[in-house]
Amino acid sequence: MDLDAVICSGQNWCNVLEFILTVLLLELTPGPNMAYLATLTLDRGRRAGLLATAGVAAGLSVHAIVAAFGLGVLISQFPLLYQALRWTGVAYLLYLAWETWQSNASERSELAASASLFWRGFFSNVFNPKSILFFVSVVPGFIHLDSNDAGLFAQAARLGAIYIAIATAIHASIVLLASRLRPVLVSGHHQTVRRVLAVALVLVTAWLVWSTRRA
Repeated sequence: MDLDAVICSGQNWCNVLEFILTVLLLELTPGPNMAYLATLTLDRGRRAGLLATAGVAAGLSVHAIVAAFGLGVLISQFPLLYQALRWTGVAYLLYLAWETWQSNASERSELAASASLFWRGFFSNVFNPKSILFFVSVVPGFIHLDSNDAGLFAQAARLGAIYIAIATAIHASIVLLASRLRPVLVSGHHQTVRRVLAVALVLVTAWLVWSTRRA
């Protein structure tokens, strides 16, 4: 009996392990979520970063649900829809960069409401073309049409849950690391650091425009 065939039968082990590795490589690559959460945490602290992390996780859930219902196929088949989502995400990230550059202490206090921070994280990811591309282009490759293990919806839901769990763990780790570094990096230099972070977010947005373009 072929041991590899037994271990890797169906979608249970090898397919899932390959998917986990793919997600780890994707999420450890610098992107808009990572840049935004680090920027927000350095500017407003750990609580703000964790609230935004929850929002990002909710945004990822939207992409997972869309993929599970097969609606991602519509995005892949209609380039104008993809481009609309893509440029909306770019515009939103630029808005967040502008807000970071301009906001003073009183404005930051007003904007730090829990709901506001959650929804900023949510929208920064719902319109994140990197995440959209992953669910449209990568996830279908890990779904087995002839699998006896689970139906298409169940497979997509399982993969989506795995992705959200890994991404959220990495995002939370980034927030906790940024909060530890905040006293050293930000103390006495709030305005300078805030504007450096705003410029960094613009650069990440420019990289995102380039990396998510379609021929």
